[in-house]
Amino acid sequence: MQLVASKSSQTLDGLSEGSVTLLPVEPEDMWHANNLIGPEDVIKAHAIRKVTKESKTGSTMSERIHTDLTIRVTSTFFDAAASQLHVSGTVIVENSFVSLGQYHTLDLELNRPFTIWKKYGWDSVAKETLQDALKQDNEGTVAAIVMQEGMANICLITEFRTILKQRVESSIPKKRATSSDQDSGMKRFYEKTLQTLVRSIDFSKPRPLLLASPGFVATDFKKYMADEGARRVDKQLMAIAKEATVVHASTGHLHSLNEILKSPEVLATMKDMKFSKETAFMDDFFDRLRRDDGRAWYGTAPVEKAVREGAVGRGGGVLLINNSLFRSMDIATRKRYVALVDKVKEDGGDARILSSDHESGQRLDALSGIAAVLTYPMPDLDEDEDEADANAQGEAEGDMII
Repeated sequence: MQLVASKSSQTLDGLSEGSVTLLPVEPEDMWHANNLIGPEDVIKAHAIRKVTKESKTGSTMSERIHTDLTIRVTSTFFDAAASQLHVSGTVIVENSFVSLGQYHTLDLELNRPFTIWKKYGWDSVAKETLQDALKQDNEGTVAAIVMQEGMANICLITEFRTILKQRVESSIPKKRATSSDQDSGMKRFYEKTLQTLVRSIDFSKPRPLLLASPGFVATDFKKYMADEGARRVDKQLMAIAKEATVVHASTGHLHSLNEILKSPEVLATMKDMKFSKETAFMDDFFDRLRRDDGRAWYGTAPVEKAVREGAVGRGGGVLLINNSLFRSMDIATRKRYVALVDKVKEDGGDARILSSDHESGQRLDALSGIAAVLTYPMPDLDEDEDEADANAQGEAEGDMII
């Protein structure tokens, strides 16, 4: 993502209710734009509008007009597979083709700038999201194949999300068939997987490749890649096979990425990457939750109380919050979560905004999207909730007494 603006507004310091013009240059930028644009924001972008004209004879003719439209956002839809972003809203600046209040959906495009205004100002989370979008370092993207006999999931793991590029499926003869039949079936499967990998992932820039499977499927596929590279005299393929890291996975399904990303081999290779750190934070949280030491809490009410008491601050306090919570249609709810992030940072704690498109964020989603590791134990954080539930139940029973 590139910042398109005058020199006086290129820095993010002092950004409040002003506008920012951005130029998406690659598919990943659309994901960032989806996280940046929220309800009530104002977007100005290129649009194609179908206009119907009537001639003097009464006949009608339709044509597609290219224009710029400014809308107030009501919703967004992000197509992860195609990396396309559709922004819907009502027109707030009329022109010769549209009137005020008309509904329109803008299709944000690569290499076409768009301008965004934040009605309620650029809070700390919006600024951090914008800074992430403007990062130019995309070399941390990792290719991975999670596979088992007859199935392979080919995906890209970026700093912010996991993208399933292709799924390969091939029938393999059962073990009761002859050995030659099964070997030829696996060879066809490996051939199909390799063709799909080379077609789906751009290896023109060096990137790590993870091969994960139960048993020896991944190891055998790595050998197949090396043998094919030697047979074709393909130096790039031989290099990819040589550098590929083989790790164990319990299954060939995509959810096994969770265990893969915390394996020692992967952690050693990718210890500085954002998703690796997030996985480590979630593992630490679940370890503490199992120990029940009073320092691991999840849910909005207990976490909010801990933050208010200053228990998620300097000395090991960590707030884990899912980015989906900042896309709430209710502005007051969004501000509530932004205030939590600001308070933790002010107290010297670590506030981590996890992506709901990554395995770590999906694990956090199962815990209501917010959790915290405290600097000291607070064993009774959920007592207020229990008392409120008990009071409500008591009132309901009392109402039924005649």
